Amino acid sequence: MEKEIEAMAEEHFDVLTKSGEKTGVSKPRSEIHRDGDYHRSVHVCIFVESTQELLLQLRSDDKDSWPGQWDISSAGHISAGDPSLISAQRELEEELGVKLPKDAFEKLFVFLQECVINDGKFINNEFNDVYLVTILHPIPLEAFTLQKEEVSAVKYIPYEEYRNLLSKEDPAYVPYDLNGDYGKLFDIIRQRCQVNNEARSLSIQKQLQRYSPVTLEAKLTELSEADQKALGLIVKAAKVIDDIFHEQLWHSNPALRDWLKDHANASELDKLKWKYFLINKSPWSSLDENEPFLTTADSAVKLLPEATKPIDGWKGLEYRAAFPLTKPPGGNFYPPDMDKMEFTSWLSCLTEEQKRAATGFFSVIKRRSEANLDASLSDHLPDSTKKLPDSNSDLYSSPYSEIYRPFLTKASELLHKAGDLVTSQSLKKLLHRKAEAFLSNDYYESDIAWMDLDSKLDVTIGPYETYEDEMFGYKASFEAFIGIRDDKATADLKLFGDNLKLLEDNLPLDSVYKSKDVSAAPIRVIQLIYNSGDVNGPQTVAFNLPNDEQILKERGTSMVMLKNVQEAKFEHILKPIAEIIISKEQRGFVDFDSFFTHTICHECCHGIGPHSITLPDGRTSSVRKELQNVYSAVEEAKADIVGLWALKFLITKGLLSKSMEESMYVSFLAGCFRSIRFGLTEAHGKGQALQFNWLYEKGAFVFHEDATFSVDFTKIEDAVESLSHEILTIQGRGDKNAATLLLNKYCTITGPLKIALEKLESVKVPVDITPTFPLADAFLN
Repeated sequence: MEKEIEAMAEEHFDVLTKSGEKTGVSKPRSEIHRDGDYHRSVHVCIFVESTQELLLQLRSDDKDSWPGQWDISSAGHISAGDPSLISAQRELEEELGVKLPKDAFEKLFVFLQECVINDGKFINNEFNDVYLVTILHPIPLEAFTLQKEEVSAVKYIPYEEYRNLLSKEDPAYVPYDLNGDYGKLFDIIRQRCQVNNEARSLSIQKQLQRYSPVTLEAKLTELSEADQKALGLIVKAAKVIDDIFHEQLWHSNPALRDWLKDHANASELDKLKWKYFLINKSPWSSLDENEPFLTTADSAVKLLPEATKPIDGWKGLEYRAAFPLTKPPGGNFYPPDMDKMEFTSWLSCLTEEQKRAATGFFSVIKRRSEANLDASLSDHLPDSTKKLPDSNSDLYSSPYSEIYRPFLTKASELLHKAGDLVTSQSLKKLLHRKAEAFLSNDYYESDIAWMDLDSKLDVTIGPYETYEDEMFGYKASFEAFIGIRDDKATADLKLFGDNLKLLEDNLPLDSVYKSKDVSAAPIRVIQLIYNSGDVNGPQTVAFNLPNDEQILKERGTSMVMLKNVQEAKFEHILKPIAEIIISKEQRGFVDFDSFFTHTICHECCHGIGPHSITLPDGRTSSVRKELQNVYSAVEEAKADIVGLWALKFLITKGLLSKSMEESMYVSFLAGCFRSIRFGLTEAHGKGQALQFNWLYEKGAFVFHEDATFSVDFTKIEDAVESLSHEILTIQGRGDKNAATLLLNKYCTITGPLKIALEKLESVKVPVDITPTFPLADAFLN
């Protein structure tokens, strides 16, 4: 009986494949190490910034592996079904008595440790998640509460000395292979300790120079005094939207933002950090494949007086709010240690209604264990985490209206006040409906009101695009665009919205995949006076909303064109690109009207083609749900290339002038280089690389000896149609595998493309613009 109780109490671990995936099997600890099964553990390294030391622990003499040897700060297995980050927090608290919130832990990498000890009786095949905790000053040794069964003592050691001891295989220390992945730990620490501030300043200056500063404003003379007062309130609501977006990117991002702002005047480097953060709204550079331009060493300092037991004369533990070097594909929409397999497994256990909430636009996926662990460390947990329903799963879904309640309450109040002031009835309805949606989490009525908007003051505000959810493409980011409608330009564009049904019926696509119900799409042209939220890095030039499949089916979409943004990009970016990259004979074809008109068609074509689809097994679904994380890139490529097809079709039908045919193709070619420079991690950049390489392969784009390009007008039409058919068919079938193969093949920087991009870099043609909004700033200051 005693042996049975002992076996039942023994910790179980998930068995993994040799590549680290879960097999769905768990086994007791003793059997895992007897049989050499692959499994997971966590390593936590506490690094002291001021002394450049690492905290080590002396393993207990009773341990069955490496007893009586010095090891990293804290380590332990991940129990079956447990998340990595929670395990790291728990091990640190259990072994050393140090209790830290999740933003103290920076996941650096995963390394595989394979070894056999104890005369072959202990086989260790272990995937280790390595976390770094950066503290400013040493924790007094007497502040630790050691778990005697695991830890005999702790000490601090200079990180370089520890590295040297490991390289010499000192028998007093648990061995690690520094030539493998574990060596990254010391490389990362060394880079942060030996930073060259002058070199960093030059690097960030170079990154900033890729953005051309512009001022965007518009005349308010046609707005009544009441409308102008309302505008001030709407701008303030949009500023709140920006706060939400910062949190959606990463949980410690708001703390980083506030820290950088408060320290911006400390040095020239600090000023540059803040300026570049304002553009990216995160520590990851949009134009550099989301490479970090900051590290946790640049981040906010937080004080935790109760992280350990109290010591007289010591104010408590100060740590850096951490963020990972690699931008998390799921942003802050999902737990940082959740993988696709865990989410999919959880989803399969939910009711249909629960599945819709979990995969819907307006919810965040959280962990019960995280909420429980952080409860004592946070006074502002949403109510939804304080009364969690019983469940066998650690994951749960929480609506935006709960997660962002403090922000949305403030924004809602501001929109209601603005709605009471405005003179336009359609704008009044929109503002009140959106204010209600913020608190109810039901955006249907507010999106309908947005589509019906007919007002000089144009407002788009709320959660819409899903680009930041690179894990599944489910979750919507908050954004805001405020502008003054350009009535003449809006009237000129009615042609495009009115002919969507004609375009749908004639798409280069098998009829079985064509949408039956396509409505005319209203198009509004505005002069932008403020944007916020999901506008980080490259600036948005137009958008086509909403993305709600029900509204798409019932009403279609509406488009908003930001004309002054497009004019700025044409003058500062596209014209200089054309002067360098387009052949001399075709350079004159690049003009603003063609650039602007294609952008209109791009947005129109988001509204046509497959959306709601029927799968081969008879199930109904949507292209977004089936393509998941590759949806955004494929959809952007579709809108672009089908937009080009649509222009040619409208010319053929006599609805557009034939005189623009050559200019639209050459302007499109120049525009390819503009978008690809956004980077291949960004949806528009990916989509553009796909199109460029396809058209180049078909001979429609020609590369010349002088490193310029031209369009072969005899081949471009067929090449555009063939790619349009390819992408539309993939969407109609909901074929994620085909979409992935297409992107993998064509989303690359090929030889001629690389030459062109290097040429643009060498002469410092800006990649994008960074706007200032004096009218909005006057309301905010």
